[in-house]
Amino acid sequence: MAKILFVVTGADHWTLADGTTHPTGFWAEEAVAPYQAFTGAGHEVVVATPGGVVPTVDRGSLAPDVNGGQEGADKVAAGLEAFEELRRPVALEDVDLDAYDAVFYPGGHGPMEDLAVDP
Repeated sequence: MAKILFVVTGADHWTLADGTTHPTGFWAEEAVAPYQAFTGAGHEVVVATPGGVVPTVDRGSLAPDVNGGQEGADKVAAGLEAFEELRRPVALEDVDLDAYDAVFYPGGHGPMEDLAVDP
């Protein structure tokens, strides 16, 4: 099966144009649903973040109103809990891309703080 690299933001805030910051991170469902699909198909997932920091979930992405209600929110939260690779990321700068068959970037506002400007 394939080895898939999830490149996840290490940012826990987004700096706005006026210099203020807004708490953020990765969007839960955008990481959980693909993770479940890939691992359910037998693929290996490795998480990498800038500096190897444990990524922060955007708390807003766990709210019932963005997950189709409480049942959906509970499902996403349970999926995050089962996503053990998020708790032990590798440093993005140490990744050898030749070791992977695919690269996936979960969304959210956090990637605009670090991944969008990472050389």
